[in-house]
Amino acid sequence: MNTKIFWGALVAASLAGCATTKNEAAYRAEADAALKRDFHARGIASMDRLNQDEIQRVCTQYHDSPPFEVQQKLEAAQQATIKLPADGKFMGDWKIGARIAESGRGMTWSDKPGDNGGSCYNCHQLSAQQTSFGTMGPSLLHFGKARGYTVENQKYVYQRIYNSKAFNTCSTMPRFGNSGTLTESQIKDLVAYLMDPNSPVNK
Repeated sequence: MNTKIFWGALVAASLAGCATTKNEAAYRAEADAALKRDFHARGIASMDRLNQDEIQRVCTQYHDSPPFEVQQKLEAAQQATIKLPADGKFMGDWKIGARIAESGRGMTWSDKPGDNGGSCYNCHQLSAQQTSFGTMGPSLLHFGKARGYTVENQKYVYQRIYNSKAFNTCSTMPRFGNSGTLTESQIKDLVAYLMDPNSPVNK
């Protein structure tokens, strides 16, 4: 390759990178303005949904890969938001949990407050009986059977459902407990769906 052509291409690429970095803030501002212009509060869908909290802002800033030290700080802060059950029990009814996992309802303007499901099948395989499921998240088939039906594992599952970002800074999994999307009782039922040996997840 001609040396002049090589260095010319390298300089052009570098300048393009600088331009992208320079304009990124402007692009974000434009996107924010478009959301605020086109999104309208209706029913339970309020305008505060457009506001990012600290961890969301950092994940956006670093394209879901913040520095390790930043991750540690943010995950510790998220861990502190998790409220464990006062009765010390993490398991509910797996049959109710199955219905919650299968439900995709909730959090839209036409839904009633508190009438929420987990939409778990959108991202995870859960039982062998499923005919379709999402693959954005890992398969949870045989979850309890493979890991053990211990109280420690039940607690981990409860916390992970409550606030996944306490374990993975830029996790795409919703913070069901932190956001108030699911109640303590509903989260317990989901834990049972994953951890009860009688659940179809573990058959």
